[in-house]
Amino acid sequence: MGRLFGTDGIRGLANEYPLTVDGSFRIGRAVASYFSTGDRRTGIIIGKDTRQSGPMIEKSLADGIRSVDADAHLAGILPTPGIAFLVSAGEAAAGIVISASHNPYTDNGIKLFDTEGYKLTDDKEDEIERLVSAESKPNVSPKSPNVSGRVKPIPDASERYLGFLQQTLPDPAPFKGMKIILDCSNGATYSVAPRLFQDLGAAVEAIGIEPDGKNINANCGSEHPERLIDKVLTHKADIGLAFDGDGDRLIAVDEQGQVISGDRTLAICARNLKRRGLLKNNLVVSTVMSNLGLRLALNDMDINHIMTPVGDRYVLSQMRSSGAIIGGEDSGHMIFLDQHTTGDGMLSALRLIQTMRHENKPLSELSRIMVVLPQVLLNIEVQQKPEIESVPQIMEAIRSVEAQLGEKGRVLVRYSGTQPLCRVMVEGPRQAETRLYCQQIADVVKATLG
Repeated sequence: MGRLFGTDGIRGLANEYPLTVDGSFRIGRAVASYFSTGDRRTGIIIGKDTRQSGPMIEKSLADGIRSVDADAHLAGILPTPGIAFLVSAGEAAAGIVISASHNPYTDNGIKLFDTEGYKLTDDKEDEIERLVSAESKPNVSPKSPNVSGRVKPIPDASERYLGFLQQTLPDPAPFKGMKIILDCSNGATYSVAPRLFQDLGAAVEAIGIEPDGKNINANCGSEHPERLIDKVLTHKADIGLAFDGDGDRLIAVDEQGQVISGDRTLAICARNLKRRGLLKNNLVVSTVMSNLGLRLALNDMDINHIMTPVGDRYVLSQMRSSGAIIGGEDSGHMIFLDQHTTGDGMLSALRLIQTMRHENKPLSELSRIMVVLPQVLLNIEVQQKPEIESVPQIMEAIRSVEAQLGEKGRVLVRYSGTQPLCRVMVEGPRQAETRLYCQQIADVVKATLG
């Protein structure tokens, strides 16, 4: 069995180890043990999205937490960044989110936040994994054999999270007069997102707000903006906002129906911050998956740019070490470190709309700041994951494409951290040849690893 933690916590098929009753119990017990606060009773906040397997995993995690005389504080259905906020506000020693983000309902996962509301470092995950897999009980034991922790609901969790988001804006109703379409992906934002934007003065229509446990991310949300585009155009809305299943991603749609990915949002917000003298260290952080167009746009704006491995926690780590306040991924994970400890889809939406208001321009005009180069991404199912550099056939295919692209594009081949997939990404000057080059590499990957 491989490493328990991937690029974003623990993820896999629900009701298959480690996301079973027993596995979740052991994870809950290990997390509570690791974050034990000594003499004071340890509290761990648990939140979840709308998947049908969520309640099973929640109960098992809570039982594991209670088994070492710690308390499980249940926030219910709440976006991932909402749990990070509650923990950072001093509510508990750590936070757990039960979600598989943008994956289908058959998957689930466990994300962890430390006492300050940050995702865990590799070292911390390694120690928790050691506790999970240890044959002996974790070092923290109940005060007596008959004592266990308690389960405590947090009845006002969503109200407190919404209050936090609202206080990031200077005015009580800053979006008055705007028409906004939301796609909540039948996920964790289905209730809180419409309330937030209505409270801020916007006229709101929302889709993806009828979760049934199985329809999370199903032809909706940030991965599937087609319905949102249609609604924006039909209702002549100012903007469309699509969140993923756990609410930490944002993909926007402008008033002309054009999809605005994370890279473009980063460029738009970074320029506005720089113009206002607020872009700390004149720096933006993104991952190696960012479109080459972002690098070119930032260069034109004389903004420094650092790239990291894939994963928003690597972006966050670089932001903290370099002093950047804005960073993220093209997939829609965006971090505004001057206001939150983690990626937050709704906060990103507030910042984007706030920029539209500051600039007094529609999103379609603002997005022209960045030209998106043709990019093709293919996912290939693999049976094994050897180091890419150790597979001669794949390396030969990569070098061949790179030689033909020269300085007009790039190639990136990497494994998914959460699924048995190899991702092949190629950027080039024209769509047709870019797709051809990407397919050439993908075919070799499938032949050697599929």
